Amino acid sequence: MRRKLIAGNWKMNGSLAANGNLLASIKAGLPGSACDVAVCVPAVYLAQTQSELSGSKIAWGGQDVSAHESGAYTGEVSATMLRDVGCRYVIVGHSERRSYHNESDEVVARKALRAAASGLTPIICVGESLEERESGETDEVVARQIDAVLAVMDEESLKGVVVAYEPVWAIGTGKTATPQMAQDVHAFLRQRLGAKSVVAGEKVRILYGGSMKPDNAKELLSMPDIDGGLIGGASLKASDFLAIVNAA
Repeated sequence: MRRKLIAGNWKMNGSLAANGNLLASIKAGLPGSACDVAVCVPAVYLAQTQSELSGSKIAWGGQDVSAHESGAYTGEVSATMLRDVGCRYVIVGHSERRSYHNESDEVVARKALRAAASGLTPIICVGESLEERESGETDEVVARQIDAVLAVMDEESLKGVVVAYEPVWAIGTGKTATPQMAQDVHAFLRQRLGAKSVVAGEKVRILYGGSMKPDNAKELLSMPDIDGGLIGGASLKASDFLAIVNAA
């Protein structure tokens, strides 16, 4: 049985004061250990997050990581730096990184490999645009994206990753894939993982990352291959985030 994971992605939001209030509210309202909980915050707030969450049941992570170990890469953050501030997770290949920073499938795969080799759990994002969905290319697109990762990871490393299916057309638009639409893609991804490693196909958690909210979380999370959520806007409001955690 795969344990559910609810991970917040704050994107480029936050301040010292707002973060302190949000994290305190989440800690105070967190239920028992029904699922794993994490927040992925802007790099400048990782030290604050470590201070606020150390000793709690909430893990934390970065929103991106360099494919390089160290060196002359101004503005980049390495996997070892993220580990140094207590990160357990890091998001790689979010659609906004792919779109706004032109990250290729190969770059995303190298980042995932670097994160895993450094002891982080990469949350590897895949997903199709509205045009690709309407053209019937969903399976082709997500297969290409996940296959780039499968090509560089061995079976042992692969068992430790998390995958997040985020239909690009459902991010920040208020649109959401129906539970069955999401389940179909999750099942396809699980089959793809299983073709590389039977154990990975069974163990890897696949999160849904397209506008999961308190009012649709329970139905989405009831699908057999949806193992949690990568939560955007709803992770910035403690009551909404906690309602999704409770739904898991």
